[in-house]
Amino acid sequence: MVLKRTLNRNALLILLLLVMGANYSLYHTTLGIQILPEQPNIIVAASMVDLALISPILFLAWKRKMNGKNLIVGIAGGLILVRFLIPMEYLAPFEAVTWAGFAVEGGLLLLEVIVLVSLFKYMPNIVRAVRRSSLPAIFSFLKAVDKEVKPNPIYRIICSEMLIFYYAFASWKKKQQLGSNAFTIHQKSSLIAMQVMLIHATVIEMAGLHWLFHEKSVILSIILLVLNIYTVIFFLGDIQAVRHNPLLVTEEGMYISLGLMKRMEIKWCDVEEVIEAPLVGKRTKDTIEFIARDFEEVKPDVILKLKHPVEATLIMGLKKKYSQVAIRVDEPNRFISTLKENVK
Repeated sequence: MVLKRTLNRNALLILLLLVMGANYSLYHTTLGIQILPEQPNIIVAASMVDLALISPILFLAWKRKMNGKNLIVGIAGGLILVRFLIPMEYLAPFEAVTWAGFAVEGGLLLLEVIVLVSLFKYMPNIVRAVRRSSLPAIFSFLKAVDKEVKPNPIYRIICSEMLIFYYAFASWKKKQQLGSNAFTIHQKSSLIAMQVMLIHATVIEMAGLHWLFHEKSVILSIILLVLNIYTVIFFLGDIQAVRHNPLLVTEEGMYISLGLMKRMEIKWCDVEEVIEAPLVGKRTKDTIEFIARDFEEVKPDVILKLKHPVEATLIMGLKKKYSQVAIRVDEPNRFISTLKENVK
């Protein structure tokens, strides 16, 4: 059954790639241009349906995020994609329709700006709360935001972006503070080295793609340049977030994060069992891993089995509940001893 679901999901991705590839080939290859009739309006209209409707539906079905809001955003994004993928000489009769995509995306952007302005109204109180808190900024900042303003997905996304820029630019002079209640999870791994390699690869890709697309499409080259710059900033922020946020143990529970990708607060009263040196193969979907990546496969030192699913915060402020937590630290013996004392 699981294999069947996986195959069905991969089939959606293959169909999406075929739709995108076929429409790109139709307008950007010699064979495709030869196939187009002298009056290509019907073909262009069909391509618009493929890119603005079929492609978003396939993508959302593949990501398992099909709902009305995502579909509207997907259709708007598809109409914008139409402007870049279909040459204007063919798209001229339908130009007014494609502007609807820009209108929707512009409206969403305006809404985010309004939300951002309202968030900055409470920012002084939020900053004071973060400075007073004994918790790491990656936890205390979001707690302060939830306390000051009504929880909202847009707020969570904006705050996650603010954390990225804070750690990427404002945390370099801050000294790493480690105490008896803190446990690092990255020092005995190759996580930082892998992140640096990804930054190098992104910079090389940025230079190559910008040079490749600059003569063909200035707008596309600028978009790719901005995305690559953002990617570099994210990796820099992720490195700093890993360095400055070790696993923190308190009397009530523990605060654990893996850079900017995921973080979780676990109360001792929610822990049902501590499984030491677990013999695990492929972990289940209800298990979240706080294991620093390495060049070779690594296993967790301990798995915490929870009494009930506990919420974790993922990238972009997304929330998801997990029933088990797999953890690997640099000092496993001391960490397991601390766990036993607090859980008991």
